[in-house]
Amino acid sequence: MLLKETALVRLLSLKIPVLLFLGPRVLELDEQGCAVKIPLRWQSRNHLGSMYFGALCAGADIAGGLVAARLIYSKHKGVNLIFADLKADFLKRADGDVVFRSRDGLRVAEAVREADRTGERVTLPVEVVATVPDKYGDEPVARFTLGLSMKRRGAGKVEERVKVAAG
Repeated sequence: MLLKETALVRLLSLKIPVLLFLGPRVLELDEQGCAVKIPLRWQSRNHLGSMYFGALCAGADIAGGLVAARLIYSKHKGVNLIFADLKADFLKRADGDVVFRSRDGLRVAEAVREADRTGERVTLPVEVVATVPDKYGDEPVARFTLGLSMKRRGAGKVEERVKVAAG
């Protein structure tokens, strides 16, 4: 477990409290991507004893967005990040601790830099694969595609004010 990176997720939990409730742990975080584990416990379990789909989506959210969040926090503070869309394929019951893994880190880093440099909205599809290693090894239990959308804060507002003033 990466304590510093898990602490970053806890910091994000101040704005998104469900993350604190689910207890995610960052297993890997580097320029290549991210791996996050959400334990299967009463907070994340559905009525059938497997992981609730909302908890699965939250895990995909963290794995898909943490590389961007870390870059924004450290080097590109003026960039806002939000998910524009989500596609999920639930392949198998997630009946154990789930590991969410994204390997789109380099593409995400380029998109963050582009959003900061141009001020234009950049939306990037990010792939996340969920596994239950203790039961199924590397066999996916779910696959997610998240539309990671980024834009520099205030971009476009100056141009709008100029148009109104010239108007």
